[in-house]
Amino acid sequence: MELHSLQKVLVVMLFACMSTFSSAEAMQPFKDSPTTNNGQRWKIGYYEGGEYSDYQKVLVATVEGLMKLGWIESEEIPSQNGEQTKDLWRWLSSSIKSDYILFVKDAHYSADWNDSTRKKQKKEVVQRLKQKQDLDLMIAMGTWAGLDLANNKHRTATLVLSSSDPIGAGIVKSAQSSGYKHIHATVDPKRYERQIRVFHSITGFKRLGVAYENSENGRSYAAIDTIKSLSEEIGFKIVPCHTKSDISDTHLAEYTVISCFQKLTKTADAIYLTEQGGVTNSSIPILVRTANKNNIPTFSQSGAEEVKYGVLASLSQSNFKYFGEFHAITAANIFNGAEPHEVSQLFEEPPKMAVNLKTAKIIGFNPPILLLGASDEIFDEIAQPK
Repeated sequence: MELHSLQKVLVVMLFACMSTFSSAEAMQPFKDSPTTNNGQRWKIGYYEGGEYSDYQKVLVATVEGLMKLGWIESEEIPSQNGEQTKDLWRWLSSSIKSDYILFVKDAHYSADWNDSTRKKQKKEVVQRLKQKQDLDLMIAMGTWAGLDLANNKHRTATLVLSSSDPIGAGIVKSAQSSGYKHIHATVDPKRYERQIRVFHSITGFKRLGVAYENSENGRSYAAIDTIKSLSEEIGFKIVPCHTKSDISDTHLAEYTVISCFQKLTKTADAIYLTEQGGVTNSSIPILVRTANKNNIPTFSQSGAEEVKYGVLASLSQSNFKYFGEFHAITAANIFNGAEPHEVSQLFEEPPKMAVNLKTAKIIGFNPPILLLGASDEIFDEIAQPK
């Protein structure tokens, strides 16, 4: 691997982010100061496709962003068990102190990654938004929820968060326009391209292993179209392995990802660890051991948390801080009178890297000095998920 190649990629990443929205502070000048809804608190609801670790982290970061803006009194959010958001929502609805915002206690919905439950929850949520109209803002967490609420069956302002590719999934029309006045989805159209380019630059892989569910949503989560385009441009082969992701049986989803890793370590020379239902705190240690045992470099699509647990590298998300601040400002803009479609959906996280030196040593990978210099999160050990 030539160092100038890596340097070029990192410099391009830096200036691309500088020219767009590299931080929450770069958004357009709508007001974000705390204000009431005609003397009442703004009422917020929540809908997710099912439990997923990123959803909990994104929700926490968004609440912390609202605290930073002064909409909620600052206090430490309790540590959460597992990957669920139900307990977190219960705490938010009963314990936060705010003159401006209310997380409505009975407005937390989850489809539990079950198709039948999803149909019922979608119908219930849409009917509530259309008929009862007692919520001022809905958080649609993830692709399932985004698809279910991005329509004209209701008019409630809705923020679609943590969707891997809201454009490719059909949630919004484009990065510039959601296609609905009341819908806003955070969009980072070049995120996965940046990841693959950096991963290829530091490892020079020829055969990239990718485990994903072979469904419309699964291919969207894994950014397969982006990977295919880059494989032709850069010159590498994609080694696919199909898993089960959006299902209620988490153990089965985990088993399929683990099985794919066992296969990919024999057929690929690098693995791109994609976001999906089977990548959990329980399966990640197994996935890491499997890859490291076979000297296979890995790159996390999700971010630094998985690097902390032994994945070789990723683009750092700084514990979702920047995303949370972006979401918080978006909500604040809406509460101050902006329509969701008027607020920019474009957001690119700052170009920071995360690398695990313990994993690098195990697999015999010598990190380029430039990579270490571009990393703001460097882990010397492999931690175990809680």
